[in-house]
Amino acid sequence: MIDILYFAWVRERIGVPKEQIETKAATVMELVEELRSREERYAVAFSDLEALRVAIDQELSDFDAQLSGAREIAFFPPMTGG
Repeated sequence: MIDILYFAWVRERIGVPKEQIETKAATVMELVEELRSREERYAVAFSDLEALRVAIDQELSDFDAQLSGAREIAFFPPMTGG
């Protein structure tokens, strides 16, 4: 099982702040593809990966990063300064 956390507009589009899922995905991108295929709300939330950032176990990462041993994946929009 892996914890998936959603923040800001990602959470709003998916409708939940977090969930636990069982996945066979080896990379973040494979996980995204798996989520996109679940329901339309995931497809909408993950339609523009340029507008998303990902963290694995609270470390900023890339979409091609391996998930081996990961316990938590977080998806969020880029942070803005100000």
